[in-house]
Amino acid sequence: MRYVLIYGVMAGAIVIAVIVASIAIETLNHLQSQWFGYLVMLAALSLIFVGVKRYRDVECGGVVGFGRALALGLGIAVVAGVVYVIGWEGYLATTDGNFMEGYAAAMLADMRASGASAAEIAATQAQMAEAIATYDSPPQRFLITFSEIFPVGLLVALVSAAVLRNPRVLPARAERPGSLPSSDESSSSPNPIEP
Repeated sequence: MRYVLIYGVMAGAIVIAVIVASIAIETLNHLQSQWFGYLVMLAALSLIFVGVKRYRDVECGGVVGFGRALALGLGIAVVAGVVYVIGWEGYLATTDGNFMEGYAAAMLADMRASGASAAEIAATQAQMAEAIATYDSPPQRFLITFSEIFPVGLLVALVSAAVLRNPRVLPARAERPGSLPSSDESSSSPNPIEP
C-alpha cells in the first residue's frame, strides 16, 4: 500500500502540475496540447515501472509474479488518476471554470481557419455544445477526467508487470565491494576494534 500511495501521488502530481503549467503558458493549440498531455502522462506514469521494480527488489527479494506486479501497477494508476482528478477540479475551481467553452471555441476557430465547410462546423458546434453540457455535471466530469489518465496507467502497468516478472530484467543491485554496509549488517557484525 505504501508503494501505491507514494508512486501514485508522485505520478498524479507531476501530470497535473505540468498540464496546468502548459495551459497557463498557452503555447500549444488544442491538438498539440492533447498530444503533449498524453506524453506527460506516459512519462509521469513510468513511475509505475519504478514502483513495481522497487517493490520487487526490496519487498519480494527480486522476484514478483505477474498478478502481484499488475495489481501494484493498477493501484498506482488509480491513485495517480485520483490525484489528477482532484488537481484538475482544483484548477477549475481557481480559474473561471470554462475550460470546455474555451476548448470548443479554439476547436471551431481552427476548423474555420482550415476551411471546413459550414455543415462540418455546425455539426462540430452541436457536438461541442453537448460535450459542454456533459462536462458541467461534476460526476460526469470526474469520470471523463479519470478516463483521460487511467488507460495510460493501465498500459504502463501491463507492460511493467510483463517485463518485471522476469527477475533477470534489471535485477536488484548487489552491494559493491568497498561500499558501506546496510544498517542491518552493521548492527549484527562484530566490532573489529573490540578484542
